[in-house]
Amino acid sequence: MLTTLRKAEYAELMILFFIQAAAMAIWFVPLGAILDAHGLRHIKPFAFAASAVAAFISPLMFGAMADRHVPPAKVLRGLAVATAALMALISTAMKNQWNEWLILALIQFFYFSYAPMFSISTALVLARLDDAKKEFGPIRALATFGWMSGALLLSALSLDRSAYAGYLGAVVWLLVAWFTFYLPALEIPRSAEHLAWHERLGLDALTLLKDRDVRVVFLVTTLFNIPLAAFYPYAPTHLHDLGFTHTSAWMSLAQTTEVIAMFSLAWLLGNWRLKWIFACGLGLGVLRFAVSALDTKPSLLIGVTLHGASFVLVFITAQIFLDQNIATAWRNRAQALLTLLNGGIGNLIGYLGSGWWFAACTTSGHTDWHWFWGVLSGLVTAVLVYFLLAFRDQKIKAN
Repeated sequence: MLTTLRKAEYAELMILFFIQAAAMAIWFVPLGAILDAHGLRHIKPFAFAASAVAAFISPLMFGAMADRHVPPAKVLRGLAVATAALMALISTAMKNQWNEWLILALIQFFYFSYAPMFSISTALVLARLDDAKKEFGPIRALATFGWMSGALLLSALSLDRSAYAGYLGAVVWLLVAWFTFYLPALEIPRSAEHLAWHERLGLDALTLLKDRDVRVVFLVTTLFNIPLAAFYPYAPTHLHDLGFTHTSAWMSLAQTTEVIAMFSLAWLLGNWRLKWIFACGLGLGVLRFAVSALDTKPSLLIGVTLHGASFVLVFITAQIFLDQNIATAWRNRAQALLTLLNGGIGNLIGYLGSGWWFAACTTSGHTDWHWFWGVLSGLVTAVLVYFLLAFRDQKIKAN
């Protein structure tokens, strides 16, 4: 009976990751192309950077709420409903050609509800696992399949450059909200009455940075996120420049190696030192941008494909590292702090910086992709060197 119950619970967690990732892909994968198609290319860096602004506030605040005040499933439900409503409103604004700065403001509000959700889901899933090193990879792989399904569905419906993609995304977010009623409940501590304001906002999570290896992991993933931020805004543009259509479907090639890496993660965590798993992911990041810089159809597709494995070996390993080394009462905030630093600082610098760099590499409508991706490859190389020198890979005692 216990085995049956655990299998049913695993299925619920897998379904959560699948539908949530599908909803995320329906927004994130085509966003750059949709902005281009609606004459909003010049606000594209700011539209993507809006996620970084939200990441400074929302993940820690809602992560603290999920740790201390409200069951995570209820927090997730409310955020999913708000996200669905805002996604539909943004699509209406684009379709009816509302003022571009109003559209940008709506996107910013959208990200306040969007930004904290995946870190809350991740913490919720990890809390239900007996052995995250062995069990998390296959469950998290369902998010990869969900992301692929969302991207492929967009291309199948020819919505790669259409504002109607937002209405499809809104429906899927409502499905996420409905599904939260079936998620297992988690007990939360009832000790919020005497919390200071910085504890209510989750800022006490910054104390986690006192440990050297934890600090290095947070810093390296943040630095890696800076060049990584160029991928979704500009890889579809590069694909389009090389003559590819249905760019959302081509971008889903990244998820093929992501699935392979996800199912390999349990073996890697059991047989490799964490340092070399992180280093391998960063090395693939160097290679991904380097081959993209060759500016040919095959090389760009190889670069896109390598993105998934690089992502898993750095960011998913980081999530598992935190789950294994952070005390239970802090785990939502630890995952939220990872989102804040990566999605906030990393993405803000990355989206605005890559927007500036793209403009600098573009003359008379022609982009020098050799130079654009080549410099990003150099930046990831620097991050890899820093990591190899700074990370000690020592066992951390839970607080």
